[in-house]
Amino acid sequence: MAAGKKWSRQAYESELLRLQVELVKLQEWVRAEGARLVVVFEGRDAAGKGSTIKRVTEHLNPRVARIVALPAPTERERTQWYFQRYVEQLPGAGEIVLFDRSWYNRAGVEHVMGFCTKEEHARFLHQCPIFERLLAEEGILLRKYWFSVSDAVQEQRFRARLDDPTRRWKLSPMDLESVTRWEAYSRAKDEMFVHTDIPEAPWYVVESDDKRSARLNMIAHLLSTLPYYEVRRPPLELPPRPPSTGYERPPRDFQTYVPDYAVGRSDV
Repeated sequence: MAAGKKWSRQAYESELLRLQVELVKLQEWVRAEGARLVVVFEGRDAAGKGSTIKRVTEHLNPRVARIVALPAPTERERTQWYFQRYVEQLPGAGEIVLFDRSWYNRAGVEHVMGFCTKEEHARFLHQCPIFERLLAEEGILLRKYWFSVSDAVQEQRFRARLDDPTRRWKLSPMDLESVTRWEAYSRAKDEMFVHTDIPEAPWYVVESDDKRSARLNMIAHLLSTLPYYEVRRPPLELPPRPPSTGYERPPRDFQTYVPDYAVGRSDV
């Protein structure tokens, strides 16, 4: 598709499904090889991280691919080494972990909003590359994606969420604060990249003003960075149903059924 041209819904859904089939192959490769894959999703509020994660995991086994979106740290966690609670979430052999925001909270929202000290922020920028090099040396496959959205598109998405009762929960006072602190977040991101865009764990920027393109681009890139192959599985056959041995289902009035709401709404 030509650069700058938007995907039609039909073309987008067709290509998305093709890539999701490849993601299932990747999942089976991770299981077969005992690989450990970590994918970090970072970026501006309303940049499309969550919707992309949803498409990545839509057809994956939740026992293999796990989403981690940690809440604010507890009082005890605040006294621990900063990376400690993230280490606890790292994958074992044959697992994929997708971080919907990650340890980079300290370089972004915590730094900009004053939730950490200048010393804690500086220590993070020093320790983070060391931490990620250790993950790479351990054999963990780490991929980091930054979803970039323009200020105009971010505002459009915020307004759409305000008007949509099914998505209003996605907006918080912290999200709205990001509008007035746009340049502060920009400076924080630039400084973060200077320190943490390292050869062992580079940052990959996803332009996300067009959500459909962003999802396809991110998934296609992730697949291109991994040496996965299609794992052959033993053929499965549905066995014949054995003959009845005389079992009879108990009368319906012995159980409590959910009322048939759907039939009453079928003509709506």
